[in-house]
Amino acid sequence: MNRYTNILLLFVVTLSICACVKSPGFSDIPEIEFIGFSEQSMVQNSLNADSIFVRFSFTDGDGDLGFESDVFDQNIFIIDNRTGDRYDAFKAPVIPEQGASKGISGDVTLRLFTTCCLFPDNIPPCESPPQYPTDTLTLDIYMKDRADNFSNRITTTPIILFCD
Repeated sequence: MNRYTNILLLFVVTLSICACVKSPGFSDIPEIEFIGFSEQSMVQNSLNADSIFVRFSFTDGDGDLGFESDVFDQNIFIIDNRTGDRYDAFKAPVIPEQGASKGISGDVTLRLFTTCCLFPDNIPPCESPPQYPTDTLTLDIYMKDRADNFSNRITTTPIILFCD
């Protein structure tokens, strides 16, 4: 082989290796996107009698999502948009890096238990007034990484709560 062929071969091998370990180009601030629910409705109850699964995707450029098993912090937060209060919170485990870069991506599926219907006119929650057979619930979801960077907030599609 001549010198030109060796340089060309080295360039092709280097380019091939770089293509295999290319960084995904994700932001160091986590980003999430709503995928969907397993169901679009639940029956109200204060004792976790019904549930659905919510699914969303995530990316994180520096791969610092999740906590070790001995850490008790939570990093996935779900807000009830009817009240602005926390609906639930979860702790994601450490997610292994993908390939040679630190960027990570994937899907999260969480089980959400039902809640009570909320009514106007000072009717107590979890009642079954005939004039209000359903309630509509949307949730905001966001994540936090170990550097305390908060992701964007996503709003889910509506969930119908059957009040009777």
